[in-house]
Amino acid sequence: MPTLEALAQAPLPTRFGRFQVRVYRWDDPTAHPALSKEHCALVMGDLHGRRNVPVRVHSECLTSEVFGSLKCDCREQLDAALERIAAEGTGVVVYLRQEGRGIGLGNKVRAYALQAEGADTVEANLALGFEADERRYDLAAAILADIGARSIRLLTNNPLKVAGLRAAGVTVTDRIAHWVGENQHNAAYLAVKRRKMGHHPDQPVRLRALSSARKS
Repeated sequence: MPTLEALAQAPLPTRFGRFQVRVYRWDDPTAHPALSKEHCALVMGDLHGRRNVPVRVHSECLTSEVFGSLKCDCREQLDAALERIAAEGTGVVVYLRQEGRGIGLGNKVRAYALQAEGADTVEANLALGFEADERRYDLAAAILADIGARSIRLLTNNPLKVAGLRAAGVTVTDRIAHWVGENQHNAAYLAVKRRKMGHHPDQPVRLRALSSARKS
């Protein structure tokens, strides 16, 4: 039986505003080994008993969020979520250590190598013996229950994330489109999300040029 343990919490000033960071340990013997045991939530405001809380359930992407990879839009999605929640003054980003859609960093880079040879992201995961998306959302549901949110408005383009959270018992009252624009390196990746994974094309494609600093 999976168990969730609250480990620590503290105020966290960010460039978007002041959040409270909460760290959790998730112990699940049935989970994929790539699912790290420590996860966190960045919380703004008192959410206990609140309804229609703006929430982003975000999976870790080391290559984008730390190294600045342009192959995806994960860093921009994380920043946009924190900015939106700060603007509303309440909400939470649930940050799950599910690198590479749940297959782990090593396998994610193996998938990158297959993509360099012409495979798309779905084909690469399948070629490595995984599902197109191995992520789970029962952990996110447990964290939201601990925080006390009664219902949420989910910042996502992914219908599987909405379905996964609802199946885990979360009341999702609305889905908020969360496109952040495209560049020449991730346009094909985002097209596969829309075409093969059903991500909602709520907004027209906006291809943005990279600054010279990011190109170098």
